[in-house]
Parts: sequence; C-alpha cells; structure tokens
Amino acid sequence: MARRQSRVQTDDEEIELNMTPMLDVVFILLIFFIVMAVFVKEPGIDPFRPQTETHERVRPSILIAVSESNEIWINRRVYELNQVRGVIEQMREENPRAEAMIQGDRNANVGLVLDIQEILGNMNIPVHISTRDH
Repeated sequence: MARRQSRVQTDDEEIELNMTPMLDVVFILLIFFIVMAVFVKEPGIDPFRPQTETHERVRPSILIAVSESNEIWINRRVYELNQVRGVIEQMREENPRAEAMIQGDRNANVGLVLDIQEILGNMNIPVHISTRDH
C-alpha cells in the first residue's frame, strides 16, 4: 500500500516573525507625539509675584520673567528689552499658536513689564500676567 504524504510539513525549519512593520508603526507614532507636543520654555528664575484672588489656570508656551533688578529672562538667559522681539519671533516660528505669560517680580519696574506686554500685543500673541495665589 502506498503511503500518502502528509499535508503538514515536519521540517525543522524555524519560522521568524518580521518585526519591521511593527517598528515602522512605533516610530511613526513616536514622531507624531513629538511633533504634536507643546514644549514649555522656562524663563530661568522664579520671581516673587504679586498676590491675586483669581484662580485661572493658563498653560502658555512662552514664559518671560522680569526679576526685581529688572532683568528680562527667557529660556534661562537674560535679554535686553530691544532683544525681546527677536527672541519671541524665533519662539513663534516653532509654535505659531503660542501664548505668552509674563512673570513679573512684585518689585520689578511696572513700565518694563508693560513694555514687554506691548511687544507681545503688537505681535498678536495672547499674553497673561502671572500672579501667585493668596
């Protein structure tokens, strides 16, 4: 009697899974989340801000701090008032929908804080003034 061949191969051949498509998907997701993330820039100092009664939470992408010695801090660097516009324009290129927050020390020159607010307003950037809770 003739022996029939089995439909199932019994070779000792190892089967390997192709991981390339899964890695492609993982890298595409990683790139998506990096591109969509909003990175908050730190000003470099933590000024002593005036107290307020409101509790509005704002998540700006541009932080500007004015110290009590009237130094303007952006991204952990000190800038002069005439340099602020150029720095903010560069930051705005990274994030066109950027919002700004000014953290002015309570002993800082109010005129300087208002000058920075005016620069941001002229650039059509929404600006908030940071205060601390009472």
